[in-house]
Amino acid sequence: MNCQEMIRITLIGAGSTVFAKRLVGDILLTPELGSGVEIMLHDIDTERLKTSEIVTRRLAESLGLEISIQASTDRRAMLKGSNYVILMMQVGGYHPATVTDFEIPKKYGLRQTIADTLGVGGIMRGLRTIPVVKEILEQMQEICPDATLLNYVNPMVMLCMAINRLAPEQKMVGLCHSVQGTAEELAKDLGEEVDSINYFCAGINHMSFYLNFEKNQHGTKEDLYPRLMELARKENVPKENRVRYEILQRLGYFVTESSEHFAEYTPWFIKRDRPDLIEQFNIPLDEYITRCENQIAEWDQLKTELEDESVQLDVCQSHEYAASIINALEHGNATVINGNVANQGVISNLPSNISVEVPCHIDQNGIQPVHVGALPPQLAALIMTNVNVQQLTVEAALTGKREHIYHAAMMDPHTAAELSVDQIWKLVDELIDAHGTLLPSYE
Repeated sequence: MNCQEMIRITLIGAGSTVFAKRLVGDILLTPELGSGVEIMLHDIDTERLKTSEIVTRRLAESLGLEISIQASTDRRAMLKGSNYVILMMQVGGYHPATVTDFEIPKKYGLRQTIADTLGVGGIMRGLRTIPVVKEILEQMQEICPDATLLNYVNPMVMLCMAINRLAPEQKMVGLCHSVQGTAEELAKDLGEEVDSINYFCAGINHMSFYLNFEKNQHGTKEDLYPRLMELARKENVPKENRVRYEILQRLGYFVTESSEHFAEYTPWFIKRDRPDLIEQFNIPLDEYITRCENQIAEWDQLKTELEDESVQLDVCQSHEYAASIINALEHGNATVINGNVANQGVISNLPSNISVEVPCHIDQNGIQPVHVGALPPQLAALIMTNVNVQQLTVEAALTGKREHIYHAAMMDPHTAAELSVDQIWKLVDELIDAHGTLLPSYE
């Protein structure tokens, strides 16, 4: 694109006001973008959309920028002419969809923490989200075929795999903050400044591992893994990260996603016959439900503060990748991020048709994944226990074959460790029935 042209950025699911504020703030704070952007906001919730529009206008005004801002429940209108499309929606919302994903499994004795990436909760979220993503892709191919898609929606691996199958020519990268966020956590645990740390991280979203984690200062390098191992062996491991430090000792590498997430991706930590593990590893069951309920309770006050012209609106740069990606693609200000892309041999001992999370070099030549090679075999083996579920869920969503939903749930590590095959099939049937029109018909 000619840098004199306006850059049109469309946010799908912009009613997620706090996250929209963060992404838009990053964009407007980037000097090379600044007043050269048009912000298009879409959501199906008119009230939340209106608040996001007000916040976006306030952000621009606080930075002294005059930009075009449009908001509409008409998705086609907001997509028209877009250069970048950012997905950030939650299909089915907290209620009824997320509540259903937690409450029905509980009847079978299956407990979860987050339920948005794997497990029966992740499977159902994928099944109700992939059809909506398919509609968005079809509209993009018709009215903004050259746009780059930035996906922040979970379940990340399932959605990126589906996008790669549905629209293999679509320019796309899946984005998360777990890699850079965990690096910041580890730096804090070690008493180091994160700016002095270099890392190389690869795997799949929510199950990437730091293959290298080093301190680089004054031209010297120090491998920080021995210090992390030493910390892991102590009793004063940060309580919110006991699961991940345990896995570090067992597998030799630190995983990117939080302990509450990771506990439900494996069969080892949430077990009905071992309630002591919940306390030992500080596992917050129903954590996502708790977060959502707290956010709902606080929303009215937050909404008032966000819309109140007399209250100072903070604008600060976050560690999200979207703004730096747009800047790199538009103006050649090269950046390296950890993004979710089609594997195609990038990680040699994982299937080529899946989505992997790897370092990507980005400039005006596009999104260029860095070749990783083979992961340590124990990491590849663990990742495949998740990939099995993700592949089968995508297969179910794209073929409409109900049996693959059962298969996905059967292969899920946590579900299989807790329930019998008969229980799993009954649970799937009940979840499908409860979701009703949020899902297409599965015969």
